[in-house]
Amino acid sequence: MANNNIITAENVRLYYGKHEALHGIDLDFPEKQITALIGPSGSGKSTFLRSLNRMNDLIPDVTVTGTIRLDGSDIYSPQTDTVELRKRVGMVFQQPNPFPFSVYENVTYGLRLAGVKDKKLLDQRVEESLKLAAVWDETKDHLKDNALSFSGGQQQRICIARVLAVKPEIILLDEPTSALDPVSSAKVEDSLLAIKNQYTIAIVTHNMQQASRISDRTAFFLNGKLIEVDNTANIFLNPKQQETSDYLNGKFG
Repeated sequence: MANNNIITAENVRLYYGKHEALHGIDLDFPEKQITALIGPSGSGKSTFLRSLNRMNDLIPDVTVTGTIRLDGSDIYSPQTDTVELRKRVGMVFQQPNPFPFSVYENVTYGLRLAGVKDKKLLDQRVEESLKLAAVWDETKDHLKDNALSFSGGQQQRICIARVLAVKPEIILLDEPTSALDPVSSAKVEDSLLAIKNQYTIAIVTHNMQQASRISDRTAFFLNGKLIEVDNTANIFLNPKQQETSDYLNGKFG
């Protein structure tokens, strides 16, 4: 097996009360690759993404069955510490959500939570993370400024830096550029491409061009089912399933 799969999902079903929203999803996430999850609204892609770090636990009356393993360990086992899990599986949301304090405090938040007090290490991690997220040049002279004073695109890259600072194993992004203008979106895409040789990335996107530009693999979701997953070029140029072809050709969406 050439690719080392960091996360492996097997027969994952998710229920809101009695309603089954995900129907037996099997999907692996190879190390140091970008996997894009595409499909129309309500197809289950964000719901599935949120199950990879147990964000759905925060919603009442949700049940998840099947197995999701991170480095071989079942993340839904009663022994799993969800705080620790969410450090290892970082998440960036659709709307930029920096905390209402300085850039520096935003980026060091997770480290301080983990008990890191060494100023030199914090400084180093702030610079590293902001550079990786391609927002260092805009923030380096403004680290004490409130993160909310920056543009939406800069805020989103600060949020990516905040996730990177704790050195997660995998980064989940739920439509991270849908609230941004094209120039800011391109900068976020560039930062994702720059970090993929160090991180495993899963991104939910409505933007077909984005999926084709940045991802190595693409998974197509429809009505809570995974219809197909393959190398991105194959999905876009030569999909095996008619539904995938119809979706990519704009017959529904």
